[in-house]
Amino acid sequence: PRSLPTMSSGPVPSREPPRYLSKAEAEAMEKELLEDYRFGRQQLIEIWGHACAMAVTKAFPLPSLPRKQPTVLVVCGPAQNGAIGLVCARHLRVFDYEPTIFYPKRSLDPLHRDFTTQCEKMDIPFLSYLPTEVQLINDAYNAVVDAVLGAEAELGEGRGPCAGILATLKHVRIPIVSLDVPSGWDVEAGSSGGISPDVLVSLMAPKQCARRFLGRQHFVAGRFVPYDVQKKFELNPPEYPGTECVVALSAPQ
Repeated sequence: PRSLPTMSSGPVPSREPPRYLSKAEAEAMEKELLEDYRFGRQQLIEIWGHACAMAVTKAFPLPSLPRKQPTVLVVCGPAQNGAIGLVCARHLRVFDYEPTIFYPKRSLDPLHRDFTTQCEKMDIPFLSYLPTEVQLINDAYNAVVDAVLGAEAELGEGRGPCAGILATLKHVRIPIVSLDVPSGWDVEAGSSGGISPDVLVSLMAPKQCARRFLGRQHFVAGRFVPYDVQKKFELNPPEYPGTECVVALSAPQ
């Protein structure tokens, strides 16, 4: 029988450490994906939200959770990171986790409203307030997903309406999973006494602040980035085994 033609498997991932992006570089890469490669914003948020849910399942596999109910609290802010959190919650529900969403300042963006409706239609509960008694959070949930601020937040936003949320998250004892940039951190300088996540999920590529991440696991979700963009920004992506879209970096770089 005739053998099938072999297809190029693409570039071999670099063995060098992944490149850590500045805020300007991350913004330029996202702009290129949106404008030159014609990714839609909904498409990117969906990709990122799914990847974040995958990272949660890797960090907290169902059989290993200490409680019978695989409960996860997803705390969403009003901007893009919050929308990624909504998509993450929806996928966690599909993966048989039990997410609850706290989304106090809902965006008027029609896209974000659609993501909210999807979660509501899937009977994912929304909290009307975040308990200030951190014991209630510790007792009710296995983990918290921090989708409050993210990379697009300006330094100092954590002192605004989100200050109370960050103060509560700073004192919880259960693991926190931060999406892209931990809330209250500067994209480049890192933490200024803010929250200390156990898990970080870097979207596209790690940001400079990830060098100062001291938690348990650092995942990168950038396999979808076209090769030419990887090359242009010299990402040195990690090797993604099989069909994985999310990979844990083996050690701090």
